[in-house]
Amino acid sequence: MNDIRRSILWVVFGLSMVLIWDKWQIHNGQKPTFFPASAVTAPAPVAGPTPAAADASLPAVVGSAAVSGETPAGAPAAAAVRHEISTDVLKLVFSSEGGSVIEAQLLKHAEATGSSEDQEDKPFTLLTQSATSTYVAQSGLIGGSFPTHKTPMTLVPGATTLADGQNELQVRFESAEVGGVKLVKTYTLTRGRYDMTVQHEVVNNSGQPVSPQLYLQLVRDGNKLSSETPFYSTFTGPAIYTEAQKYQKVEFADIEKNKTDFEKTATDGYVAMVQHYFATAWVLGDGVLRNNFARKIDNNLFAVGAITALPVLAPGQTQSVQTRLFVGPQAEKVLETITPGLELVKDYGWLTILAKPLYWLLEKIHGYVQNWGWAIVLLVVLIKAAFYWLNASAYKSMAKMKAINPRIMEMRERLKGNPQQMQQEMMKMYREEKVNPLGGCFPILIQIPVFIALYWVLLSSVEMRNAPWLGWITDLSSPDPYFILPVVMAVTTMIQTALNPLPPDPLQAKLMWMMPLVFSVMFFFFPSGLVLYWITNNVLTIAQQSFINNRMGVPLKFTLPFDLFKGKPTAK
Repeated sequence: MNDIRRSILWVVFGLSMVLIWDKWQIHNGQKPTFFPASAVTAPAPVAGPTPAAADASLPAVVGSAAVSGETPAGAPAAAAVRHEISTDVLKLVFSSEGGSVIEAQLLKHAEATGSSEDQEDKPFTLLTQSATSTYVAQSGLIGGSFPTHKTPMTLVPGATTLADGQNELQVRFESAEVGGVKLVKTYTLTRGRYDMTVQHEVVNNSGQPVSPQLYLQLVRDGNKLSSETPFYSTFTGPAIYTEAQKYQKVEFADIEKNKTDFEKTATDGYVAMVQHYFATAWVLGDGVLRNNFARKIDNNLFAVGAITALPVLAPGQTQSVQTRLFVGPQAEKVLETITPGLELVKDYGWLTILAKPLYWLLEKIHGYVQNWGWAIVLLVVLIKAAFYWLNASAYKSMAKMKAINPRIMEMRERLKGNPQQMQQEMMKMYREEKVNPLGGCFPILIQIPVFIALYWVLLSSVEMRNAPWLGWITDLSSPDPYFILPVVMAVTTMIQTALNPLPPDPLQAKLMWMMPLVFSVMFFFFPSGLVLYWITNNVLTIAQQSFINNRMGVPLKFTLPFDLFKGKPTAK
């Protein structure tokens, strides 16, 4: 049975190394080894106006024109004018070129994290258009000579700042006629909200019927976020949601290789651009048939969007399409109110079913203590309490194993030349002492998904950003600036390891001590909130294990590693 235990340890170690390699692959832009996006099949087309899946004009308008600066037919060349619009939570910059949103600052979120002196002065910039970075929201018409996101548009005079006591602010852009067709965009911004209504009005003054298609797209460069590290990374890139296939992430690398796999045709959902803590999304109304797309535009620019066909417009007729644009933080409760499934941009991965209840509980605890650090501590306490009896079973098994460990070591040394007899004697000893070598493993394995889910909750929640705990910890989303928490975490991990029975095999005993040290080094680069959660878990584990050992009359001995590389481990 000890051989089985050793095999399990090797499997756990091997799986840990593979998962670390997988995260390293993702960090370097490679496709993940585990949990890749599942293949999806587009549903049969719905009756009604059908948008062109590969309109010939789409690449020219939605693609290279955005980069090269070419002016679409019928649009006079003019220098773009910037228009600044502010609400209580957003400061937006619109361009007269297409009436696009080319900059967005989130006034309630600081640009810097940690203890930076200017973190309260400069708001976080999400959308931007500069020589080194591009992330913009655009819309326009295709299917003919129509206004696009490159067409000059005029801002209708009006208020540019949401005044005190005012709940809504409207921003209206009108294009000149292109091919006899005029496009009017009306953005309606609401106090306290990061989503806005965008009304697209298409006016046909051409004297003949026209069949335009409306496109909505988010364009950004494929650069990695500066916050990413080799030890943990989060998804950055396009995402598409439909009710049929749910949340589908699209890697930039897959777009470049033309290997994207998502639902192309739908009548619901949204298209989004996601990064750590923040996201943008275009939302069309339910029941509106659209074609979703994700493509590389040029150089390092990528676009995700949707195209929907408008009904045929007779001369003099006007057609309106109402859409919504979200630009803001991944605050789960806020996202749920905008459109179904938008909360999934806060990506918990394959453990969402466990992570969402954990986040709900964490938020409830925070409502009482008003401190995210203490909320983390109390949440871990509650989880450990819920698993108390399961852990007790594991620790009792470990205590029994530790009590008979010296006899096993002596027997292995005495019978090392007769493996068969050694195995028989070991099994006999287990039966006599009523010890199950696997009893300490299975209860702990059952809890692993819960703690992995909690890890993703803490890593993904924007509430941790610039959230203080106490003293020197002023940002739970950043590493400890003085490395105090990682050192405490390393110490508690080694104490916990010392309390466990070491495998009789010296090689596995060394491995059992090396693994905590390796993972402790990694935690020097992890956010403080994650380290705090792990420290709390370690301390509670040590306390419960010591309590159970004392009740069973097993002396509390620490198996120290000092002599492992010289000979046998020592116990004190």
